[in-house]
Amino acid sequence: MASSFARPPSEGQLIGIDLGGTAIKLARCDRHGTVLAEAEHPTPQPAVPGAVSMALAEAVEQLDPDHLADRLGIGLPGPCDGAGRVARISINLPGWHDVPLADWLEPRLGRRVVLGNDANCALLGEAWQGAARGVADVLLLTLGTGVGGAVLLEGRLFTGHGGAAAEPGLIVVDPDGPPCRSGNRGSLEQFCSIEALHRLSPVDPLELCRRADGGDAQARAVWAAYGRPLGVGLSSLLYVLTPELVLIGGGLSGACHHFLPAVWQEVERRVLAVSREGLVIRRCALGNGAGRLGAVRLALDRLG
Repeated sequence: MASSFARPPSEGQLIGIDLGGTAIKLARCDRHGTVLAEAEHPTPQPAVPGAVSMALAEAVEQLDPDHLADRLGIGLPGPCDGAGRVARISINLPGWHDVPLADWLEPRLGRRVVLGNDANCALLGEAWQGAARGVADVLLLTLGTGVGGAVLLEGRLFTGHGGAAAEPGLIVVDPDGPPCRSGNRGSLEQFCSIEALHRLSPVDPLELCRRADGGDAQARAVWAAYGRPLGVGLSSLLYVLTPELVLIGGGLSGACHHFLPAVWQEVERRVLAVSREGLVIRRCALGNGAGRLGAVRLALDRLG
């Protein structure tokens, strides 16, 4: 269903939202991406569509009570339809199957809304103002509650047939590995999510990183064990995409300096030199702000 709202003036402000399993992050920006106001709210639990849509509406009204922004982009953990109107599925949020979130929110907010995959939004943000600026071929992996991803090919976001492409967290690393909410087994997500890290160590990831920073050999060994399956999965992706740049984002990206050596070890062991020539692997530059900034960019690109 197409939006019935009139096209806004080009100088209007925009709101970008990064919807996660634990937090809703918002920013109100001008069309150059300058953050004018920001907020963060807990995601309702359980994060069912109705409760989340109400929380989103309330958060937007609190952030922008004067209605300075007339376009809204939302990044969600899962694929959306090609028109950016429907959240198709989210395996880490309960009840999210073909949810017409844009149609629900627009009448309530009086603003035009477009939806996108959260990792796609993060990559849009990094390409706009972050580590991927000026780079044509990029793979982004987000490591957190789940493992998401996005792909930029020849400077264009790759979403594939129906808008559901680029879900690297669901590729198989071990066919006999732990079951995945997608119905798969042994997916990359089952080895590289926060839950997977907890199977290696019960220590909170931030504390585990702090201990490794302090030289704790056991903590460093945990991060190395975490990095190996990430390198295995990444190796398969490199053969398909041969990107110039791999970006690591999400809540676990702060420990990149501890697990990337193990990732590189697997990549160098498994990937022919010609398929990784000139490859750079690094952390996202925009941190947790990439998703909401990319949602602003999505709204700017899709809604004018």
